[in-house]
Amino acid sequence: MNDVTQLILMYFIIPLWFTAGIVDWFCHRSSNIAATAGPKESLIHLLMFIEVGIPLFMVLLFEVNSLIIAAGILFFFLHELTALWDVSYAVSKRRVGPIEQHVHSFLEMIPLLALILVIARHWSHFIALFGLGESPADFGLRFKQEPLPTWYLLSVIAVATVLEFLPYVEELIRGMKAKEKSSRKNDVVFR
Repeated sequence: MNDVTQLILMYFIIPLWFTAGIVDWFCHRSSNIAATAGPKESLIHLLMFIEVGIPLFMVLLFEVNSLIIAAGILFFFLHELTALWDVSYAVSKRRVGPIEQHVHSFLEMIPLLALILVIARHWSHFIALFGLGESPADFGLRFKQEPLPTWYLLSVIAVATVLEFLPYVEELIRGMKAKEKSSRKNDVVFR
């Protein structure tokens, strides 16, 4: 593995992305998201996790071609729209401090940087999407001929699960409990 771009993606971009994700979760926790924005914002966060997770795992597992690049572009824009929805909702319910705002900038730009690096590594497949280049666009889905090391794939899955997915599920559960507690309290007040 002598491709510097691939090494940057594997050992810098993905760890930085995971780090920003867990810092964002800590920001949510410190802003008492469970009692302020509640489970709706947590569901939005899980949706964004899916929107970045699908193209990430596609790039990790499958040969990058026009299909994978097109999916990456589509999911990037979906993620951006969801991020706008998330912030619009969050600022109406709770304080989004400067550290969290700065972390959000990382969480928006890291997927773009990753996408740009993937496109740079597979330029011919990108331009084929526009009918340019020597080959037509390839929309086949094939596992990598030279797969990434199993230990690396398992590490990414483990870290994504433990440091990204499970904390946001925990955030959702806290929000649902806080909403239920608030509903019971309101029921007692109105009786």
